[in-house]
Amino acid sequence: MDKNFLTLSIEQHVATVTITRPEKGNALSPEVLKQIEELFTELAGIKDVRVIILTGGEKYFSAGFDLAEIRKLEKVSNEAYIDLFHRAYRAIMFCTQPVIAAVGGPAIAGGFDLTLMCDIRYASERARFGQREVVLSLTPIMDPLWRIIGLGRALEVALTGRIYDAREACEMGYVSKVFPENKLLEEVGTIARTMASYDGMCIAEIKQLAQKVLNQDLESSMKIQEWLFRTYIGSEDNHTRIDTLLASMRKK
Repeated sequence: MDKNFLTLSIEQHVATVTITRPEKGNALSPEVLKQIEELFTELAGIKDVRVIILTGGEKYFSAGFDLAEIRKLEKVSNEAYIDLFHRAYRAIMFCTQPVIAAVGGPAIAGGFDLTLMCDIRYASERARFGQREVVLSLTPIMDPLWRIIGLGRALEVALTGRIYDAREACEMGYVSKVFPENKLLEEVGTIARTMASYDGMCIAEIKQLAQKVLNQDLESSMKIQEWLFRTYIGSEDNHTRIDTLLASMRKK
């Protein structure tokens, strides 16, 4: 598929995926969604890629649904379109590697949901967030939103359809950090490269662990974490990284 609405760059084990439909505010047409699904499926199988950044650049993230496309739909024949949306979402959420959303501008409705599928969210000061589905008589994605910001706050976001600025999104715990305008991609790139310098299998396992323990009772979660920790401690890579860390500490 010709990914004319996405660009991809890979550097130092970090893949940066950029949505490029600026004339429509990076709105999610069926073509954009198909390309997201395909590209993230491909990236999940590339071992040299350890971390993925999803962005729309410094000006946009995604204005959300392409309303002209949705207006064509009929209730009796909407299955293919809905399935496409959720395949794209799942390709991001269940991608092998951690996915970071770098939000440089509005992330609204379907665009908000794209950020929701990512593991970590960073924003610039010009970013805006909102689940606007209720305004269009649509139901929003509540899960995993409630897991991130709590049920009460998630209901507020969903039921009011309000737009939140980057600072408020950070205060509610949805965004991890806010950066100055035009500094977002530089700062997020630095964070991603640091993450990608760690063992690729280990960070992939941490992502899977986070998803597994969500629905476990505490006893089961502790057993899963104990088993996973045991598979890494004492490994050759573990020894090498300890030696490197100790050597750097001696130099100080």
